Amino acid sequence: MRTWTILATLVLANTATAAPVDIATASRAHTGIRKGLGFLVAGQQPDGGWVAFDKSHPAITALVVSALAKDPDYGPKHPSVQRGLEFMLRSVQPDGGIYVDGEGMPNYHTSVALLALASIKDPAHAQKITDAQNFLKRLQWDEGEGHEANSPWYGGAGYGQSKRPDLSNTQLMLEALHESGLSPEDPVYKKAMVFVGRCQMLGETNDQEFARESADGGFVYSPANGGESKAGTDVVGDRPRLRSYGSMTYAGFKSLLYAKVDRNDPRVKAAVDWIHRNYTLDRNPNMPDAQSKEGLYYFYHVFARALSAWGEDTIVDGKNVPHNWRVDLIEKLISLQREDGSWVNEADRWYEGNPHLVTAYAILALQTAVEEREGHSPSPRGRGPG
Repeated sequence: MRTWTILATLVLANTATAAPVDIATASRAHTGIRKGLGFLVAGQQPDGGWVAFDKSHPAITALVVSALAKDPDYGPKHPSVQRGLEFMLRSVQPDGGIYVDGEGMPNYHTSVALLALASIKDPAHAQKITDAQNFLKRLQWDEGEGHEANSPWYGGAGYGQSKRPDLSNTQLMLEALHESGLSPEDPVYKKAMVFVGRCQMLGETNDQEFARESADGGFVYSPANGGESKAGTDVVGDRPRLRSYGSMTYAGFKSLLYAKVDRNDPRVKAAVDWIHRNYTLDRNPNMPDAQSKEGLYYFYHVFARALSAWGEDTIVDGKNVPHNWRVDLIEKLISLQREDGSWVNEADRWYEGNPHLVTAYAILALQTAVEEREGHSPSPRGRGPG
């Protein structure tokens, strides 16, 4: 029965009009996903978690659980998923957050945990999801913490309530809220758009001094404390200007889409233009050469999520060459996969030397690249561990 199902899927995929990923590429993607998931399952600890900082950690575990739960050959009921979920939920706090107390990263921890709960799709976790959503909304900087709308902190989220906000944490919070079903009409999105807009190098819409007269359209790390970019600065005219870069630009772009900002809004149009001009998967685009591989797998993950939300499969680059971003991403990630099924970043910044974290990023990106899209047949699947 399974063989006939696979053959039928192959025929349907082959006859679909303008399918986003061809059969051969989809097959390579699914082979890579299976190998990667096999590596992750083999690395699960006796306590049910996956290792970070020399011990099992709920945040890394949440990312792995999400990847496993989304895969039809494993799924939410698989023993590895259930054991990982049980480990993660031991970090549920009385305030509704899901984090390790004392580590100073409640927003990050809760956001990835909420994404994992959303991937499980179990009504039994409905209250935990609501509690985590409310916890994240309370962490957002706004009038409750003495930051009015004119504050560069307004609408953003940092690692925790005492930490200055940044776009990385803000976009992760928004994705967790979006994926867990929070309505885009919730005020949290409107407030966040004030912060996200201030991360964009676009003087037309950004009221911060560091973006004055800029028409770049890309995004930086934070507008707090005069502005910050992990890519440093460029000299434009006679003065330094914060340098936008790929991972934050796709993060900002994705956030605009999750908040249902109109596609003709100047912020969206400028971000799309930046993406076309800087399209590449060989590096984290527009990072300085010496840092070009830093945060690379984070970039691949947010690249996939942003372009999936955009809903167009073709990106025309700065040389007017069209690219199927899904195919490009699959080919790039498969070329980087190690023999044991894992991925790892030799440029070990932002903890990308951890193969469990990086393999989860890579698999989640591949899953997004091959996901079924409305109007298209599902991609083919081979036989997995089930």
